[in-house]
Amino acid sequence: MKLSIFEPMNSFGRHIILTSYGESHGKAVGSVLDGFPAGFEVDISFIQQQLDRRKPGQSNLTSPRKESDQVDIQSGIFDGKTTGAPIHFQLLNMDAKPQDYDHLKEVFRPSHADYTYHAKYGVRDHRGGGRSSARVTAGWVAGGALVQDYLHKNHNISISSYVSQIGNVLMDSTDKKFTLPQIDASLVRCPNNEVSDLMIQAVEQAKLSKDSLGGVITCVISGIKPGVGNPVFGKLNALLAHAIMSINATKGFEIGGGFNMASKKGSEVNDNFTNKGGIIRTQSNFSGGTQGGISNGMDIVFRVAFKPTATIGIEQNTLNTSQDEIVIEAAGRHDPCVVPRAVPIVESMAALVIGDLII
Repeated sequence: MKLSIFEPMNSFGRHIILTSYGESHGKAVGSVLDGFPAGFEVDISFIQQQLDRRKPGQSNLTSPRKESDQVDIQSGIFDGKTTGAPIHFQLLNMDAKPQDYDHLKEVFRPSHADYTYHAKYGVRDHRGGGRSSARVTAGWVAGGALVQDYLHKNHNISISSYVSQIGNVLMDSTDKKFTLPQIDASLVRCPNNEVSDLMIQAVEQAKLSKDSLGGVITCVISGIKPGVGNPVFGKLNALLAHAIMSINATKGFEIGGGFNMASKKGSEVNDNFTNKGGIIRTQSNFSGGTQGGISNGMDIVFRVAFKPTATIGIEQNTLNTSQDEIVIEAAGRHDPCVVPRAVPIVESMAALVIGDLII
């Protein structure tokens, strides 16, 4: 697939292509997945499970917006199996309240995409951010979940993400793999019970203070054979970074030892090879499962940093569309911390990258 500056910016992938559509308070959001193999038996329950993990209104720690996010697959499936045709996932917006944003029609909210969308297009959808809202990621999760299920069943590749930090509360070890029950037993999707409780307290305090918190999600991908990825500009880690940094509110990506390796010596972080029964592995995994942009057979381990939610109830200085200085105090429905709901989004985007490379 030839890339150019005219490539549409609402599509992702080269062989398996996900095209996203919809706005936060429009009629619907969704996606179209093209290039997916025919003959795969679709597990609607897994797709719905991932959507349920992403949807708002899960607890008092998330936005109170109530969306069932029941996925409607409108094409590409016959008798429960994929046909090779484009697969259309649609999710209706059932609890949209566009009138709640009327007071923001002429306002550029701090750290939102209001100003930048206006600067680029000369027009913007002020209803909850419109196209720039994380609401549109529901369609990404629907398509990505199908690919994630395919990778697990047909290639024995598993993708698992969890919250390893919220605010200044973090887990000691952030490169282990945990099971779904371990992760989802926590309201904030942190598999360490003691740390989870501290994270919940931190989010509750931020909410009480009309403020917000950011955090970190760790993702572990297991089962990838050596040799996946391409040299130079098609590096596996680079493609993952592109996908993950396309998620709303992301501000940092690191793989393996990441930024911590900058303060180490080569003797401390080089991954020595071993051969056990003809299986080549490394003794450590500071490389995060890739070397030269190609998988080495170890787990792919990366972390992504999310900024605090931009919408807060504290007074802030900003500008309106007439460039007048004003003060706003945001009201409405928003998450005091977006990180727990982003876990399935991270998994879905990682699945789309891996699927695009090996299917």
